Amino acid sequence: MALRHAVLAALLDGEYSGYQLAKIFDVSLSNFWYAVPQQLYAELAKLEREGLISGRQVIQRDRPNKRLFTVTDAGLAELATFAATPSKPSSIREDLLVMVQAVDRLDPAPVIAQLEERAVTAAAKVEIFDRMLQRLRGDLDEETFLREGDRIGPYLTCLRGRRFEQENRDWCDQAAALLRARAPLSG
Repeated sequence: MALRHAVLAALLDGEYSGYQLAKIFDVSLSNFWYAVPQQLYAELAKLEREGLISGRQVIQRDRPNKRLFTVTDAGLAELATFAATPSKPSSIREDLLVMVQAVDRLDPAPVIAQLEERAVTAAAKVEIFDRMLQRLRGDLDEETFLREGDRIGPYLTCLRGRRFEQENRDWCDQAAALLRARAPLSG
């Protein structure tokens, strides 16, 4: 997947400025795509040149003017082509897993500390995803929303992010507890 497809997908929910899009990437899309604001601004310019999005200037008082972007029909066609292309399975490339792989020959204390820290971070992300899921479904329970909601794509990707972070938390807690329990045995 290229950044272009993630930007086009993010713009399906409305008209956004580059700043707003960066916030969306930081919160809503961070579970499956990471991009820094500079990358987003460059991609927006490129997508606009290619006619996949259109931008309009908004004059503001007391603040710099801004451009708002929306997906064009050509952008929708690009997303349709992308969606019809077989996706490649992702693979894990994680520094912490390398550390755990090598922990039997290392002092486990720093690895345990990182596992515990990662568990706390993952738990915080689970809470963020829970709030996002609630906001997306409004007054509907999950089953009703998934059956009748207007746009379930953002909900499903958020649900995947939540499950990913919950699994990260559970694994980190388990691995840290096991390494802590074994620490007196090593040496």
